[in-house]
Amino acid sequence: MTTTRRGHQPHPIEVESYRIMRSLVDLSALPPLSRAVAERIIHASAELGWAEDLVLDEPALEAGRAALAAGAPVVTDVGMVLAGLHGVDARCYLRDPRTGPLAIEAGLTRSAAGIRVAAADVGPGAVWAIGSAPTALAELLRLDVRPALVIGLPVGFVGAVEAKAALRTSGLPALSNRGLRGGSPAAAAAVNALRRLAGQDA
Repeated sequence: MTTTRRGHQPHPIEVESYRIMRSLVDLSALPPLSRAVAERIIHASAELGWAEDLVLDEPALEAGRAALAAGAPVVTDVGMVLAGLHGVDARCYLRDPRTGPLAIEAGLTRSAAGIRVAAADVGPGAVWAIGSAPTALAELLRLDVRPALVIGLPVGFVGAVEAKAALRTSGLPALSNRGLRGGSPAAAAAVNALRRLAGQDA
């Protein structure tokens, strides 16, 4: 099924885009949430390779969907993920006034420091969407965040694959991928897919 905004019909371009995508990659064997998230990421990026790279867990995605339906906040590592989200309580601490001093004091990247500041503010049950900085995901795994879901899709040649592998072995409810690819559009697309399935307007 094509994801739609509540109370609105999808634009014909979106319908045709999904039709073409589904003619090129068949994700019909996936359970509903996994399929919706995978298709949304592929649709947002036009990268069919995501189909073989994503690591999807239906119960974890259901936990994220339920959290969004209940109004849980979404914490992002960078403003680009934040900019791609609508209809959720989305927060990014990269430019929080506490983040810069903490980064210097603790010897962290600014992204990692922002995650540490966020963890102190947000509490348990949030959805965390990491789409840029491997150091942000690595820092998140060092903290007692008790998330509803971690969308761990940082991109890059340094530390990204390792951080995502660590997420998959952490025991946290997670969505990740195995390879170097990632990025803010993919992380935002995953949240947006779950938000739409949670019945929230886009």
